[in-house]
Amino acid sequence: MSSRPAIRRAIDWGELSPLRLRAREVAEGLYAGIHRSSLRGAGVEFGGYREYVPGDDLRWLDRRSLLRHDRWLVRQFETETDRAVAIVLDASASMTYRGPRAPAAKIAFASVVAAALARVALASGDPVSLTFIAGVRVTPVRRASGQEQFERVLVALESAEPGGDAYTDPEVINRAIQSVARSHRRGAIIVVLSDLVDWPDGAIDRVATMGTGGRILVVARVLDPAEVNFPFKGTVRLRALEGESIVETDADAARESYLRALARLTHDWHDAMVRRGGRFLTATSADSPVTVVREIVESVR
Repeated sequence: MSSRPAIRRAIDWGELSPLRLRAREVAEGLYAGIHRSSLRGAGVEFGGYREYVPGDDLRWLDRRSLLRHDRWLVRQFETETDRAVAIVLDASASMTYRGPRAPAAKIAFASVVAAALARVALASGDPVSLTFIAGVRVTPVRRASGQEQFERVLVALESAEPGGDAYTDPEVINRAIQSVARSHRRGAIIVVLSDLVDWPDGAIDRVATMGTGGRILVVARVLDPAEVNFPFKGTVRLRALEGESIVETDADAARESYLRALARLTHDWHDAMVRRGGRFLTATSADSPVTVVREIVESVR
């Protein structure tokens, strides 16, 4: 773990302010009934057994259980109604970057997407939670439903202070993963919004574990347009937002190797998610948030 104090940075909301208005604009027009539920009932998929209690529907009584286990068991099923949505937002220092073509910082863009997803899910009756990766002063939002939950999510996003470094402090990723895994079981949809910049070795496999146990995992990578195209020319000084590194290099000479490394990292994440049954999406902070939310929604149908 790094012994350096985390650097605090205010969120550059730019053209995406105010968050409440932007989130509502994005959520409007999106189909709300997007989820398949993990609620137990007389549904379409067998979901195991539990002890019989007076009042249970006798149609689902497993009569052989009395002979096998000397007790009554009831068959359970999964229905097609609602389920939990867990949003995991990267609040590390690298997410504060805003290039010349971006309307706002990456974390501002990701926050609009997160708030819109929460509004869409809550409108469907699905419980929502919000967990942060890193961040200097962030407030996680526990899983709940209702209009008040949307207000809690907005407040947490608007008051977050980005900071920290996932590379020198890998525990910020582990803490987020463990929190989500403990509170969300089979049927939950987990959406990770991050630039995935400077994450430690093994982060891909650790993140992928959130998609086990019947949960659906979507990783949406958000980069600034300048990080995608590397439009710099001549001699440039590149300062790391996480850590204290400053590199002076020739942009034309570095462009090819940088883009090749970016493509390789993107391929590794996409391949790892697909192999484990997850989804991997890419976006830039100059894209339409409506398009990104729609892609996430459609990926979990």
